[in-house]
Amino acid sequence: MLRTVIWFIYFWFYLLFLLPDLLRLKYLSRKGYEAKLNFILFNKVGRWARSLIKLAGGEISVSGIENVPSSGPVLFVSNHQGNFDIPILLGFIDKPKAFIAKAEIKKIPLIYSWMTLMKCVFIQRNNLRQSLSVIQQGTEVLKSGQSLVIFPEGSRSKNSQLGRFKPGSFKLALEAQVPIIPISINGSYKLMENQGFIIRPAKVELIIAPPVFPKEQITTKELATKVRNVIETNLKMIS
Repeated sequence: MLRTVIWFIYFWFYLLFLLPDLLRLKYLSRKGYEAKLNFILFNKVGRWARSLIKLAGGEISVSGIENVPSSGPVLFVSNHQGNFDIPILLGFIDKPKAFIAKAEIKKIPLIYSWMTLMKCVFIQRNNLRQSLSVIQQGTEVLKSGQSLVIFPEGSRSKNSQLGRFKPGSFKLALEAQVPIIPISINGSYKLMENQGFIIRPAKVELIIAPPVFPKEQITTKELATKVRNVIETNLKMIS
């Protein structure tokens, strides 16, 4: 319990500590200094994410990092076991990336500000019309050169089981014609979801698979099935 209390205090105090950096990054964004903005932004975010994992007692092992292209945007597709998946991906995959996230995050001012700078796209999951707009926004993010992360299960599994993939989000890869990087996360739910909001140390394994290149004639359902099979195979291998 003490670890959990310290973690949440640290979480918010670190954000307040970064407030001058946030203001500076907003200035760079207004001036259009994209390269400098991204360099500082993802350096700060990555460092913060790794410190959160360390304080939680997470031990992260990563394999397949060589499968992440050093240049050009990609669509990271990952299973979603718990709340720590986002800091894990931010802290242990060194490539600037945005997320498709639930719209409720907009109610958290500081978090929302950082995610906006990262070019994250926010979705109301029960609004079909808005979902189509999200696909368009996400495609524009990818075409601008920024990588993007999606969790096609739609919500956290909170366990080791892999849920069904919603194929609609795979339109992003087809529209932008970018490589898909399948990611298998195993054990992140043990850091928190396994015991509600209580944080406990855990080992988490991350497997990054070789890119899947979408073909123009493939359907979103076929693409979703193909990528899900890769993620499922790697999960079984490390479980």
